Amino acid sequence: MHDDRRLIEARLARVLPERIAPAIYPESVPLTASIWVAPDEPVPVAEGIAAPRTPIRSGAQWGAPWGTSWLTVEGTVPAEWAGRTVEAIIDLGFDPNMTGFQCEGLVYRPDGSPVKGLHPRSQWVRVADRAAGGEHVLLHVEAASNPTIPFFVPNDLGDKLTAGSDPQYRLGRMDLVVFDEEVWQLVQDLEVLGELMHEMPEDPARRYDIVRAIERALDAIDLQDVNATAVAARACLADALAKPAIPSAHTVSAVGHAHIDSAWLWPLRETVRKVARTAANMTALLAEEPDFVFAMSQAAQYDFIKRHRPEVYEKVKGAVAEGRFVPTGGMWVEADTNMPGSEAMARQFVHGKRFFLEEFGIENQEVWLPDTFGFAAGLPQIIKAAGGKWLLTQKISWSQINQFPHHTFLWEGIDGTRIFTHFPPVDTYNCTMHGREIAHAARNFKEKGHASMSLAPTGFGDGGGGTTREMVAKAARLRSLEGSPKVVWDRPADFFAKAEAEYPDPAVWVGELYLELHRATLTSQAKTKQGNRRSEHLLREAELWAATAAVRKDVEYPYEALDRIWKTVLLNQFHDILPGSAIAWVYREAAKTYAEVAEELTAIIEGAQWALGGAAEGPNVFNPAPHSWWSIPAGAAGPESADRPCSVTEREGGGFVFDNSLLRVEVDARGLVVSAYDLESRRETLPPGAVANLLQLHPDLPNSWDAWDVDLFYRNRVVDLTEVDFIAAEPDSGAVRIGRSFGSSTVEQILTLRADPPGLDIETRVDWHETEKFLKLAFPLDLHADRYAAETQFGHLYRPTHTNTSWEYAKFEACNHRFVHLAEPGWGVALVNDSTYGHDVTRTVRADGGTTTTVRASLLRAPRFPDPHTDQGPHEFRHALLPGASLGDAVRAGYRINLTTPRPGVAEPVEPLFTIDNDAVVTSAVKLADDGTGDVILRVYESHGGRATALVTPGFPTTGFEPCDLLERTVPQHISAVQEDTGIRLHLRPFQLLTLRFARPSG
Repeated sequence: MHDDRRLIEARLARVLPERIAPAIYPESVPLTASIWVAPDEPVPVAEGIAAPRTPIRSGAQWGAPWGTSWLTVEGTVPAEWAGRTVEAIIDLGFDPNMTGFQCEGLVYRPDGSPVKGLHPRSQWVRVADRAAGGEHVLLHVEAASNPTIPFFVPNDLGDKLTAGSDPQYRLGRMDLVVFDEEVWQLVQDLEVLGELMHEMPEDPARRYDIVRAIERALDAIDLQDVNATAVAARACLADALAKPAIPSAHTVSAVGHAHIDSAWLWPLRETVRKVARTAANMTALLAEEPDFVFAMSQAAQYDFIKRHRPEVYEKVKGAVAEGRFVPTGGMWVEADTNMPGSEAMARQFVHGKRFFLEEFGIENQEVWLPDTFGFAAGLPQIIKAAGGKWLLTQKISWSQINQFPHHTFLWEGIDGTRIFTHFPPVDTYNCTMHGREIAHAARNFKEKGHASMSLAPTGFGDGGGGTTREMVAKAARLRSLEGSPKVVWDRPADFFAKAEAEYPDPAVWVGELYLELHRATLTSQAKTKQGNRRSEHLLREAELWAATAAVRKDVEYPYEALDRIWKTVLLNQFHDILPGSAIAWVYREAAKTYAEVAEELTAIIEGAQWALGGAAEGPNVFNPAPHSWWSIPAGAAGPESADRPCSVTEREGGGFVFDNSLLRVEVDARGLVVSAYDLESRRETLPPGAVANLLQLHPDLPNSWDAWDVDLFYRNRVVDLTEVDFIAAEPDSGAVRIGRSFGSSTVEQILTLRADPPGLDIETRVDWHETEKFLKLAFPLDLHADRYAAETQFGHLYRPTHTNTSWEYAKFEACNHRFVHLAEPGWGVALVNDSTYGHDVTRTVRADGGTTTTVRASLLRAPRFPDPHTDQGPHEFRHALLPGASLGDAVRAGYRINLTTPRPGVAEPVEPLFTIDNDAVVTSAVKLADDGTGDVILRVYESHGGRATALVTPGFPTTGFEPCDLLERTVPQHISAVQEDTGIRLHLRPFQLLTLRFARPSG
């Protein structure tokens, strides 16, 4: 029997692709084709259809990299084909083994209405279900010659400015064909049973049944006349396909899907067209397949279609109204969730959910992030505060070291919020309904005995065209088939509702969902990360001062501009843009975008400030931070107090000594910090003989995924950059300037001692021209701590400094926002930053018995794929080392180093809209309500990780307040906020997020 199966498998493997599948199209006639090449960027549909054409034939080369060509194909259905199903085959030069990542097309009728997308596994266009014969066929194709970018090979194809003009593709088959439905169905029958036969060695009787059925079917086929014998062959398979699955079989909820990266190996402008092609393809398939359900996430991608392809959007809206094209996820994009700041992560949900509500009347409760590179521990409460309760991701299955122990579980965040979470055990977000995948989903499912269902995102993504008619046909056969899991089409929300009801008490996972892969995305493309951080803080300031000006001076609030800018910033937080894993074109555009965002937001900020305090220069400066600075309250303008005087004197043996009566820092002749002495605590920060502010250079060639990965073996070699070109004091500014050179690069650092908060500021300017290197900035600390705090959204999380387990060992590079903080009882140290995210923390035991805990900030990398020139050129970073800092000090200093005070000052002081009497309660946003009512929104969170009571005092007339969700909708009153005579008394749990809406008197 075992040999019989192998013989039948071998027979089927030859006959099916060689003889049976080609018979799907038994007759054909050629189409004629003509072409027009758009001169630069894509043109409107009407222009492309109307443009003059030049004849072109199959086999001809076409398509410069990133070009657009408009093809017209036409022909006449032969009269003898009357009554038969007719299709057009249009092969743009596809490689069928690559689903996406190459040329694509969108087919239009002569009137400009879209038909469907052309992709490697979907090259057909239905012409007639029952042809009359003699019909004239005329179709237009907007064809994109996106280059196939070879993986892990440095090349210049990733930007149209460097990609050249050589044709990328050769036109393939362009024919009218007869489509034989019976043969096509036979192919699906044989594939399903053949794949099932291979996957079920545990059931000899059922396997024997399938083997014999396939053998009889193959015997029934006349290989010289497949079309005439297909019906007989299918009859031999009918009984085997009719046997139902056992009642307890695992159920796979298939969700039609096409994961489309909003940018990756193509620019944003091409994503607009990828989405339109796929949406056209899927609306066409929905019209043909009544059981099929397709889900698409990312509100920004719907907005792309709405603005750029309205003819496709009309089809999408119709299918959404029928409940079969399902907006899912409720975010603006499938964002990275590690690096976006607190408010930005909240706004991903605000703008995503609001778009779906306004456009379709749909509110998502599920979050759909199949490909995001790990999940920050603050995310669960953000999901809940936006009205969500479920999360789906696939990416954690990619982890290198540890296998995650659950597929369905509760994920608990830093504040205690729990989210019902599912990792599809099919282990792909591009499921094809292959028997191997479906069997793996059932075998792999870790909740056996507790639950019996899982989800499978089904379809080709990234330009692969989504779900195919073949996948739908296979799913129909697998609905209930003995030996196989059951397959049903489901909407994501329906799956989650059933899964949650079936498994009401799942296991709990606490803390971040760390991906043990792609750790270098916390560092690659440093300027994009800086642009993101800067934009987030400028948006905070713009909303704060614009709201203050609207309330105090009746200045018009810039609703439209802020909405538009937020969406721009959120778009660039997509999980292949912000992480630095896209092509050069993406980052060239991102730099331009961030510059424009900064210019527009600065104008909004300055306009509001001048309206508040007078445009003339004056003594009053603005404090946008959530804590008081100098003598200025948070969110106010007042006179700036001078820093505590700091002396800079020469150090015996070379170098300099800083002293401000709080902290004494010694810098040796090499520009390295050799002492940071806390004068108040009488404690040295550095271990004996150690140096800080140490730049370290590692080789950096990961095993794969150049821009994405850093592998632990990079630490095996390191060069300490201790040679100095110059070191000099600047008495006027109380700073020390240090210059170094290494390789082909140079670095200049400016060290300054500050008093508020007391710490050493380090500005690092690097002119970076290295390749496959990793630059770190190291601070060894004389601290014994088995954990450290790293800021994340709306709080911080603790990570171990040791590697007791493989889970801890795997976290050798991790994410923080504005600070990391290490402490022994009663004394701690913070390292704050203005734009870096990646870091590592290690510890060693010294010969004297003490512990050295070293914190290193990751500054720059130099991968060569997919952008061969990643991060080449000048960069600036700011860090501050704060000896003696508490967690509260770290929070304050993190905001301080990131928020700027625009100059010049203004003539009049400005009172804050709100005062809060507890620094642990941090303001995340002050703004006007998005609905235009003029109500004021205040969002706060507890930042220290403990219980907090605070009095919030509005500085403007208000008729009352209401707690609300992130979308600014009223939620049931709760004890977190209580009205008192003098203000609102808050009672917050550790890291609790709270949004309050304050009504203003009308008129």
